[in-house]
Amino acid sequence: MSTWISSSLEILGGKPCIKGTRISVEHILELFASGATRETTLEAYPQVSAAALDAVFEYSAKALRNEGIWKIKVQA
Repeated sequence: MSTWISSSLEILGGKPCIKGTRISVEHILELFASGATRETTLEAYPQVSAAALDAVFEYSAKALRNEGIWKIKVQA
């Protein structure tokens, strides 16, 4: 995955996490969506480095890069 992001079925059921922690990419994104800042996140999670936080956003951007929307008509 990356230097900072890993995924293992044994940790949070395989959700992408910051390596060496049980902090998921999803959790970090939810923090920011609820109004958290870099500073408050790094303060609340001292085991997360600024570089790891950057990797969360880079990973998320790459994951969404090829996302598409399909218009499908289904007849009943």
